[in-house]
Amino acid sequence: MSTNQEVKVRFYPPPEDLRRYFTTFYVTDFTPSTDEPLCDALQPEWAGLRFFQHQGPEAWIAGSVPLKNVQFFGSGPSSQPIHFRMPSTRMWGLGLLPLGWARFVRHNASECANLICDGRTEPRLAAFLPLADCVFGAEPDEAAELERIVAFFRTIDAPAPVDEKRIVAIHSAMIDENLTSVGQLVERVAASQRTVERICARHFGFAPKLLLRRQRFMRSLSHFMLDPSLKWIGAMDSHYHDQAQFVRDFREFMGVSPREYAATPHPILTPIMQERNRVFGKAVQTLDRPDRTDPKAA
Repeated sequence: MSTNQEVKVRFYPPPEDLRRYFTTFYVTDFTPSTDEPLCDALQPEWAGLRFFQHQGPEAWIAGSVPLKNVQFFGSGPSSQPIHFRMPSTRMWGLGLLPLGWARFVRHNASECANLICDGRTEPRLAAFLPLADCVFGAEPDEAAELERIVAFFRTIDAPAPVDEKRIVAIHSAMIDENLTSVGQLVERVAASQRTVERICARHFGFAPKLLLRRQRFMRSLSHFMLDPSLKWIGAMDSHYHDQAQFVRDFREFMGVSPREYAATPHPILTPIMQERNRVFGKAVQTLDRPDRTDPKAA
């Protein structure tokens, strides 16, 4: 468990029968030390479902209308930061791997890319309303809440995706840090480029080229967040041609320069990433493996 006094998070691996569909299940207590909410920004990630027991956050993506006090918060796969102001509250979060999106959401992920929404009014998330209604009881009970989440996904009517094998093959290839081009991805998957592009748009939310760039960027960012002493030059992925290319990616994916990001406090992301890395061996969900046979290998 995180020992940060303002953010306490516990991670749970999904059970074996659900592990291929989710990154992690996690519960977080947010307790700002002042009357002001905690401010931070989620990095680019896969889709997520977040349920708040008390007041929900204020959240927005650049150019969007902020969502306020949404207690069932849904987000599609992202390539931009999700900014938020977090009050004192309690949250369960579930990260959906691309295969999980394909099975449980079953809508075109590219149409939900960089989408944040109130899950209670978003038709594409209607299947999860029964879960939103039952996660929390009258009193906090972490074990019972986790049990209800697991039971829901075990009983929801969600047949296996038609593209399951190719989704897993693309995802497995994509997280290989030695794979750097769409051509290599197509060759590794042994499918046509058109097929790879179709599956990526439908289930991953973005074109293959952007997904590979996002992987490279997130490897760099996670290295820095876990060890800022590396400085950006030490954290930068070896596949960047130069620092200027990294800075361009940083501005595209986070909306600020590396220097601006490093100078900004991250009271939520820092303890969560550190605890996630300690428990699962990966600080961010975009680096999780699709063959989730061992939580420590995730």
